[in-house]
Amino acid sequence: MKNNMVTKFLTLALAGAMTLSLAACGSKSDEGSNDAQQGGDESGKTYKVAIIKQLDHASLDEIANAVAAELDKIAADNGVTIEYDITSGQNDQTTLKQLSDQAIADQVDAIIPIATTAAQIAALSAEDTKTPVVYAAVSDPEAASLTGIDYVTGTSDALNTGFIMDMMFTQNPDVAKVGLLYSLSEPNSTKPIADAKAYLDAKGIAYVEQTANTNDEVVAAASALIADGVDAVFTPTDNVIMAAELAIYEDLAKAGIPHYTGADSFVRNGAYATCGVNYTDLGAKTADLAYSAITDGMDGMEDYYLIDGGIITVNTDTAAAMSLDYSCFDSMGTVVEVTTTKD
Repeated sequence: MKNNMVTKFLTLALAGAMTLSLAACGSKSDEGSNDAQQGGDESGKTYKVAIIKQLDHASLDEIANAVAAELDKIAADNGVTIEYDITSGQNDQTTLKQLSDQAIADQVDAIIPIATTAAQIAALSAEDTKTPVVYAAVSDPEAASLTGIDYVTGTSDALNTGFIMDMMFTQNPDVAKVGLLYSLSEPNSTKPIADAKAYLDAKGIAYVEQTANTNDEVVAAASALIADGVDAVFTPTDNVIMAAELAIYEDLAKAGIPHYTGADSFVRNGAYATCGVNYTDLGAKTADLAYSAITDGMDGMEDYYLIDGGIITVNTDTAAAMSLDYSCFDSMGTVVEVTTTKD
């Protein structure tokens, strides 16, 4: 019954209606697993993995590279061969479905989709074969209907929105208006934006929302927030905004508006600060889970694995451009300094 419901949901998602929600962890069944998914001596065996990015940008590239590096390490450590391809759906659902279907046709041993829409579509493609789908960086697995499926697991980068908002007010207690910049088409943003609104409502702080679905729209939305005179901007782990960060960070900094975001990759592309998941660690964990799913099966694996954050990342170039003293974050956690890298 759960799988039928998931199929219905994901079919609707492919038509453009993707809703999202988070579920309790459950165990997996190894029903439908192939012969390669049995434990024992794996030496000399060859496995095939499809790594499918939802789109190209710094966060998802970092995860994909970390997955690949960990798969290489696993292969060397265990005397096996792991063949993998890294592809990108360019944020197009039709392309993502083609890539997932091709992976199934190629009889891969596991699919590693990166980001929510890619994971939803891979789960749909693998429904008949029960090929393990081990996703990376899904912020709200239950809301994405990715829980309770016996061949699906992965890593979650769920955001501690309240902590990032605390950072914003620690930096500037006089913030009076906050800009919320996100994409309506990005599932990862739904819950964090709702949490941010609740936080700001509780403090009696005004906020302005600007949404965008393309790079040009993101630039226009950022310009609108600057014109509105916001004191700070918050963006969750939103893939659409992340892809355009390099196009907006200078304008925000020139206007003296710090951009607080959901991932350190934003900060490396010019945003001011975040507290969140290290995506290299997340990618490595995802690869480890995928290898376990291939060799030992899915039985006993959790619905998803929450990756701890706790690292505050600050862009020192952006801080200097706005004359901001970020030592105020020292008492909140471990502060990591980065500079802007345009990739």
